[in-house]
Amino acid sequence: MRNLRLGLLYTALALVANIAMADMSAVSALREGDMRKLNFHSDPRPVTDEVFRGEDGEDMTLAALKGEYVVLNFWATWCAPCRHEMPQLSELQTQYGDKGLSVVTIATGRNPRPAVERFFQEIGVDNLPLHSDRRQTLSRAMGVLGLPVTIIIDPDGNEIARMQGDADWSSDSAFAVIEALLGSPT
Repeated sequence: MRNLRLGLLYTALALVANIAMADMSAVSALREGDMRKLNFHSDPRPVTDEVFRGEDGEDMTLAALKGEYVVLNFWATWCAPCRHEMPQLSELQTQYGDKGLSVVTIATGRNPRPAVERFFQEIGVDNLPLHSDRRQTLSRAMGVLGLPVTIIIDPDGNEIARMQGDADWSSDSAFAVIEALLGSPT
């Protein structure tokens, strides 16, 4: 009897895992244009517990973001593609910020707070956080090589997709990917 229960439990878990993988394949199929650079992982990857500086000046970790999908963007004030992409990330936050998604931006490296504030003011962004990773401990632990890098984290705190380089996060394709994620079981 115990073996039967274990067999049923294993079968149920395998079915759930297969459904989740099918859902990610369906989400991945929605990528067009710039979004084709967004690579979904075959298995979710746990994120690091490295500390970064929150916009309030206090230390925090990515664990504080659990509970909803996160579009995590590593950027810098000197990065031209970042300047181009940031207003589109802001639009993504405007569209889905109250629907289970947070767009989280982390200025990586030497980006003094006044420069970050000036950068956001110049490009007209006022709805994204001013987090920083001055010592680049988080970005190194996350394998960030070059900027910008955008990582999608699921509500359980696992990395499920990654993009190197900028993209139009306000495009129909980006919105379709996000809507599919938000509509998938968590």
